[in-house]
Amino acid sequence: MQLRRGDVLDGAMSILDEYGLGDLTMRRLATSLGVQPGALYWHFPNKQTLLGAMADKILEDVDAIPASHLDGTPTDWSERVVELAHRLRSAMLAHRDAAELVAATYASRMTNSRVRESFASAAAMSGISREHAELASYSLLYYVLGHTVDEQSHTQMIVAGALTRGTIAPDAPASSLAEYDEDLRDGDPAVRFDFGLNLFVDGIRARLKDRTPHS
Repeated sequence: MQLRRGDVLDGAMSILDEYGLGDLTMRRLATSLGVQPGALYWHFPNKQTLLGAMADKILEDVDAIPASHLDGTPTDWSERVVELAHRLRSAMLAHRDAAELVAATYASRMTNSRVRESFASAAAMSGISREHAELASYSLLYYVLGHTVDEQSHTQMIVAGALTRGTIAPDAPASSLAEYDEDLRDGDPAVRFDFGLNLFVDGIRARLKDRTPHS
């Protein structure tokens, strides 16, 4: 049976979910598909382009218009920003090491920019300048990526039994905040995520308020 591009992509996603990003190699992928490694390069010239396609697949529905808004009902900009951020986080949490993969492909410019552009459009709805909306989109994108990378890494370490000491290194300088660190790490990551997301939205509101002429 002829190997199709979709077969290669599906096989790569299966390896990612079962073994993680570190064990996703072209050789392992070829073996799982029952072909020689060279057969993969008809569809993906190198591993970087494969990872880019995987990132696109993971993110493909993040920027979709919600069914509730298809009737043309206006959407509040803050609701759209929050919704997009949650969609991005959820899409990455659905696959093992997906946040690390997506972050790497953004850094290498191997994935599309639809999600970031959606963030920019949502931010622009608030009334801030297009330039600041673009900058805000980068800030929000990398907030979600960074938070989810940390969240997934922490989960994998727990599963692997690799957390052999507290979250603060024993030789770290004493800190009045250190006692809170473990509680925060052991708490619900969604709570921490929402807190940071709300700070982001509040920051845009504050910028809009500051530029409003005083009576």
